[in-house]
Amino acid sequence: MRVLVIKLAALGDFAQAFGPFAAIRAHHPGARITLLTTRPYAALARLSPWFDEVWEDGRPDWTDVPAVLRLARRLRAARFDRVYDLQTSSRSSRYRWFVGRRAAWSGIAPGASHPHANPARDAMHTVDRQREQLAMAGIRDVPAPELGWLDADLARFGLPERFCLLVPGASPGRPAKRWPLERFGALAARLHMPAVVLGGPAEAPLADAILAAAPGAIDLTGRTSFAEIGALARRAACCIGNDTGPTHLVAACGCATLALFGADSDPALCAPRGPRAAWVRHIPLAELDPEAVRAALARLV
Repeated sequence: MRVLVIKLAALGDFAQAFGPFAAIRAHHPGARITLLTTRPYAALARLSPWFDEVWEDGRPDWTDVPAVLRLARRLRAARFDRVYDLQTSSRSSRYRWFVGRRAAWSGIAPGASHPHANPARDAMHTVDRQREQLAMAGIRDVPAPELGWLDADLARFGLPERFCLLVPGASPGRPAKRWPLERFGALAARLHMPAVVLGGPAEAPLADAILAAAPGAIDLTGRTSFAEIGALARRAACCIGNDTGPTHLVAACGCATLALFGADSDPALCAPRGPRAAWVRHIPLAELDPEAVRAALARLV
């Protein structure tokens, strides 16, 4: 049996799909399972035990006709028996025409054999929505995924025994999702342990601003792989971050994680999930006091 799973982006959504990925693998133990995703998340998917093959060409620009045709031919030639569309976007729904109508389809594409037939699906948290979608497709057991594979040796960083992760970045196109740097810095200066700042290479200036307020902090922006983020999550005392991908990944790995929300995203729909995940929302986010964050963190840990 050939199974296709579609999850194109983004990192936070990808982390929240770990449970469904594992459930699909468990439900189809003998199948050949292919993930259709995009390049930023292909390495993470290949680390996992859930897929036999990972395709990273899942989002060609519609104006790039040759790339779209290549993907269409690839999807049609694979002759998939079943598709789980966990992206459930207008783009991924169109891929049903590329795959062919013979394949059973779980998602929201018109004519899907196993539609997620809940008109209120967009008002559900991502995790709950995907669980219900899979239940309607016959997969009712979606336990917490085992993430022991997401680990690495951290010796090269020379970290202290006890530290707190900070994730001050967020999507460049949504600056309102970012708690102000001066407040992150004030928080880092008041912690009873060093802060370790996570983020991509473009977020190094954010780390610089935090280190200026808390010279004992450690800058790991642009230096960590997905596996190393998982390892940091297992070893950190706690994590405080904006509503962004690394925060979700850390929470999924079991770290005590406090996510910060303002008006730009709704925690009822997308808050990080994990065994020790919590969130605080303040509108406007810029006025959330560091002491309130410290108090919320104390309740969590």
